[in-house]
Amino acid sequence: MYKTVKVQKGKGGWGGPLVIRPDGTKSKIVSITGGGIDAISRRIAEMTGAEAVDGFTNGVPEEQIACVVIDCGGTARCGVYPRKRIPTINVLPIGPSGPLVKFITEDIYVSGVTAEDIAFAAEGEAAAGAEVRTETAAQPAAGEKGGEKQGFIIRLGKGVGRVIGKFFQAGRDTIEMLIKNILPFMAFVAMIIGIIQGTGLGDIIAKTISPFAGSLVGMLIISFICAIPVISPIIGPGAVIAQVVGVLVGEQIGRGAINPSFALPALFAIDAQVGCDFVPVGLSLGEAEPETVNAGVPAVLFSRMITGPIAVVIAYLFSLGLYQ
Repeated sequence: MYKTVKVQKGKGGWGGPLVIRPDGTKSKIVSITGGGIDAISRRIAEMTGAEAVDGFTNGVPEEQIACVVIDCGGTARCGVYPRKRIPTINVLPIGPSGPLVKFITEDIYVSGVTAEDIAFAAEGEAAAGAEVRTETAAQPAAGEKGGEKQGFIIRLGKGVGRVIGKFFQAGRDTIEMLIKNILPFMAFVAMIIGIIQGTGLGDIIAKTISPFAGSLVGMLIISFICAIPVISPIIGPGAVIAQVVGVLVGEQIGRGAINPSFALPALFAIDAQVGCDFVPVGLSLGEAEPETVNAGVPAVLFSRMITGPIAVVIAYLFSLGLYQ
């Protein structure tokens, strides 16, 4: 017998509350948090009687998912499951963000969740993701009356209006993405550079990073470590590691501590893990079968250990002579 729980937003979180009610069909609590089953997924599974599943190693059909637990720092993963109307619980305190931000609504998404934010729900509370259907009377199409055909001028005007509307909406989406994603990242980079220059941390970083980021062998080592399957899904969310290290390396190149010719290979070295946290989500988004997910996730993760260093070597070869 399954029980129902209510998931509230945590400190600094957003959205919710979500009411999770597993049943005979939707009986899986899927954890997509960098490999393994996280504490929040286990907690919900224990309280509801559902089964907690590692979404990285096991493909789960969407119709069997009661809710998904993620640790996304604000990229596409935040919106993939809300787009499919699957209740999404983010353990990080991230609000609506990413390219799928318009699908992230309070009735299907909650963030910043800790174990203390999960409790048994009261009787009669509607489960998250439940569709509310309303019936409306059929209305005649605009510009038509009694089945009369529209004139050419009217159809042309409506067509032009639709085109302009699409361009206008595209402009709104672009500005919204710029404000919510690009500008905060620029502010983050400026803050990191300010800390480095203001605290004298740059000298310490130069001595630590230069031996690695200043040589091809060092960058191959960085790339290999970042691509290790156990590590890559963990450091992938939000690309925080790549952002921080990228800023540090760029600052050292600007100071002359690292040769500019290593800028391109360094980029590939620190990005070997990018997307590794998104592999099962991407396969699910592509409507892959569970068997494909089971084989595809480890295949992609292990392949990064090969393609990551290869990409560094190729970037190094293409960067020869660029900055002379």
